[in-house]
Amino acid sequence: MNSKITAFIAFVLVVLVQLYVPAKMIWDREDILETGTEFKFQTAPIDPSDPFRGKYITLDFDEPILTVASGQEWENGESIYVTLEVDSKGFARVKAPIKTPPIGSDPFLKVEVDYAWKDDSTKVSMRIDYPFDRYYMEESKAYEAEVTYREARRDTSKVTYALVSVKDGKAVLKDVMINGIPIREVVKANREREEE
Repeated sequence: MNSKITAFIAFVLVVLVQLYVPAKMIWDREDILETGTEFKFQTAPIDPSDPFRGKYITLDFDEPILTVASGQEWENGESIYVTLEVDSKGFARVKAPIKTPPIGSDPFLKVEVDYAWKDDSTKVSMRIDYPFDRYYMEESKAYEAEVTYREARRDTSKVTYALVSVKDGKAVLKDVMINGIPIREVVKANREREEE
């Protein structure tokens, strides 16, 4: 009898752990979306497909290369932190890359150094990878979204950006925007125009 109760308790604990882990992941993302600071990151498009997760737009950002004063070693693949600020046009800009999480109220992100190189004896340049470089879409709308996005990037009168919530070094990609309109709505409006 005791072995049945022990087995039942172990089973319940396993079930609870399996429910807790994904619930915690969802909770953390929702917390970032609700209480994080929103930033707009200007982007450039590429469109691959992931056989396991579906169609997505790969986002390449206008400011992926940073130049800093020489003095610290920056390793390829190293996790670093960047503090963020908003420029005069309302877009996110990296204020400073640092090795440890910043202390203070400045919003910051944990990023990865893709590649670092010395420009000369006084400067180091590095390409960074943001943790929100894929925007997944419903399969039926993904191709249209990619075409719409690519055309918008070519049209200099249109502004494209990723809307990202940032909190405590973590980020969640909320949407991809074209002239302030979510790309899903742009695709929907295009479909409705074609049906008329």
